[in-house]
Amino acid sequence: MRMEARRVAGFLRDPGSCRVVLLFGEDSGLIRERANGLVRLVAGSLDDPFRVADLDRDAAARLEAEAATLSLTGGRRVVRVRDVTDGALTAVRSVLAGRGEALVVLEGPGLASRSKLRTALEAAPDGAAIGCYPEDGKALEATVRGALSEANVAIEDEALAWVAAQLGGDRALTRQELEKLALHAGAGAVVDLAAAMACIGDVAGLSLDDALFAATEGDIAGLDRALELALAGGQAAPSALRAGLGHLQRLHRARLAVAGGAAPEEAMRAARPPVFWQRQPAFTRALRTWPVAGLEAALDGLNEAERNCRRTGAPVETICRNALMVIARRAAAARRGGGSTTRA
Repeated sequence: MRMEARRVAGFLRDPGSCRVVLLFGEDSGLIRERANGLVRLVAGSLDDPFRVADLDRDAAARLEAEAATLSLTGGRRVVRVRDVTDGALTAVRSVLAGRGEALVVLEGPGLASRSKLRTALEAAPDGAAIGCYPEDGKALEATVRGALSEANVAIEDEALAWVAAQLGGDRALTRQELEKLALHAGAGAVVDLAAAMACIGDVAGLSLDDALFAATEGDIAGLDRALELALAGGQAAPSALRAGLGHLQRLHRARLAVAGGAAPEEAMRAARPPVFWQRQPAFTRALRTWPVAGLEAALDGLNEAERNCRRTGAPVETICRNALMVIARRAAAARRGGGSTTRA
């Protein structure tokens, strides 16, 4: 069955008679978190040797036998397959056609949008496919509030907006940083913007943010290095493009203020979410380099790149690199010529 967003939470609390569940999407941290939750829910722990079988994708041939095996200590078994591909389709169909009682949990962060495995499980009455995508907007803000609330920590609205702008690309990293913030603040505290920036400042300096600021400053070599680090570290290319859109939108709003008569430094200080202090000089330089029309053209380019990433079989990392490199080249040319990225 195809899992709609509103049904996912209930399913993760009680998978019922489902026998095979596929977790797919761009957020590998969320895939791991949900897989861990399902394994614990059914088997009681992640490493019970009698009730949990942990396979890699090369062991998919054992899937049918493992799914049919009964636990020596009683209770339902879980068979977990990591980094699954469409190559496991035949084995999964055999499991669905068999009578084994185990829950099979498949982790497929690299599956294409039109994956045959995903299609088969969406159509199976005892199968499920759950998309795991980076959160943003109100959903991410709700996650931040919820995670801090669990530690009896509140957060001011301005701080919440800033934190949400830094996190969200990977659920595991988001959780890790929120745990650090809650520990830093202490139970009963209210996190303000200064506290959030002091604690999560290193996140703003991660390679993806480095890449985005390098692009809008025209630092082609810096963009190449930082983006490579981000992608190698698990950053999904489509979510990197969405982060780029957010970066350009903030620049665009500030540049409109400059066009209306504000000084670049004044527009930077008024930007929302606030610009991390270490990034403020780079942000101001970008405001002096990019005119409104240039930023609007760059936004159109990133929007088009994000749409292209949704095509079946699209080389998403190449699309992402090319789109950001176009922005960097325009900014570099403008800075060399002492002008702006476009005269339009």
